[in-house]
Formats: sequence, C-alpha cells, structure tokens
Amino acid sequence: MSIISDDLALALARASINAAIAAAKLVGRGDERAADQAAVDAMRAALNAMQIRGRVVIGEGERDEAPMLYVGESVGAGKGPELDIALDPLEGTTLAAKAKANALSVIAFAPKGGLLHAPDTYMDKIAVGPGYPAGVVDLDEDAAHNVKALAKAKGVNAEDIGVCVLDRPRHGAIIEALRTAGARVHLIGDGDIAGVIHCTKPETGIDMYVGSGGAGGRVGGSGVEMRGRPVPGQADHRNEDERLRAQRGH
Repeated sequence: MSIISDDLALALARASINAAIAAAKLVGRGDERAADQAAVDAMRAALNAMQIRGRVVIGEGERDEAPMLYVGESVGAGKGPELDIALDPLEGTTLAAKAKANALSVIAFAPKGGLLHAPDTYMDKIAVGPGYPAGVVDLDEDAAHNVKALAKAKGVNAEDIGVCVLDRPRHGAIIEALRTAGARVHLIGDGDIAGVIHCTKPETGIDMYVGSGGAGGRVGGSGVEMRGRPVPGQADHRNEDERLRAQRGH
C-alpha cells in the first residue's frame, strides 16, 4: 500500500498551485527575482504545513546558492511519511517576468529513495509523446537518426516531424542536424518542461523535444517517453565541483 494517500497527493499538488498563484501576481512586472521569490515562499509555506518528513532532492539550487528550497533541505512538519521531493516553484522566471506563455510551477514526489537526488547540473534530454514503441528514440543516436526513426514510427516523412529545442548556442549543431534531416524546428527561449509537455499535444505540431537543460526539467505522465542523463559543465559557470556533485548524487 502506498504511503502517499490521495489526500496527501492532492495537498502536495496544491503547493504548486499556491506557488503559481503567488507568482501570477507578478506576471509582466519585469522582475524575475520577485516572481521567483513569491513562488518559492508560497510553496515552502505549503510544504511546511504538511504532516510529512520531506527532503528536497531537486530544487532551487545548492545550499550556499539558494535561500530556500535548496537541494537537501528538509520540509514538512517533521511527522508523517518520509518523501523525496523534486520541485521548481517557478519554471520560466523570464517568461513570467515578460508575461509570456509556458511559465509553470512544478512539483513531483515519491517515498524516500524513490527519486534521483540531482544536484544543480545540466542534463541531456530527449522526449516523444504517447503512442510510440518504447525506445523509438535514443540519446546515444544523433538528432537526424532520431527524426527519421520517429517519422518511421509515426508513418510520415521526416519533413512532417516537429522538434522543440531550447534556443541556446550549445544547441547549434543539433538544430542544424534537425533541419538538414528535414524536420521543422520549434525554438523556445525558456521553459524546457513546457517544451516536453508540447510533445503530448498534437495541436502544437511538436513530436519530439531534444537538447540539454537543468536536471529539474523532467516530466512524466500523459504517456510521454523521456530519457535523460547528467552532463555537468555545459554552462560557463559550471565547473568540476558540479561534476563531482553529480557523481556523488548529493
């Protein structure tokens, strides 16, 4: 029997709702920090009011870099089930500050030991929507191969495949390979969680998400198949310490 009851799951989900409502009051104000702080404060207050013994395994950052909801922080009232919690109170702070679409408040949870303890590191990711055989795309294959494999599984030409990619210089080779293969590339400025969710919605015209981003940007459910692996050191501020944290898992 699961230690996470329906009532507890709903209460945990409400923590993200509270964060979203708090951040919504600052949408379009041009202040990323204020919007993020409002979301963090609301989510943390909700979590600390619950009868749980929670540990943040994916959060706002490392202990010395984040004032609250950092990786390794304890949340909850100190009684009740032990939970691992992955969260991002405001995914897409720039989107919220500029009143653009696809900013999200995200939370996931599992019994203690049930979630990967991921430090503030980058991750290679690839995702496709529901209805495909398991393993139709592969992180070890190049972008062109995956486009062709997905097109074959869907029964269309590569030109009919839409791929979402975060618009970053590090993705230049991926974008070029996708276009050379004939795919339509949908570039987004921020919010790779929303990019993955787009794969589940036929109306977006997006069949696959590919690229690297924060380890917190992972989505399950809705039939989406997603694969990822840590790749420390991809951004200018990433360093050897990050690589070691990823290897240690804390």
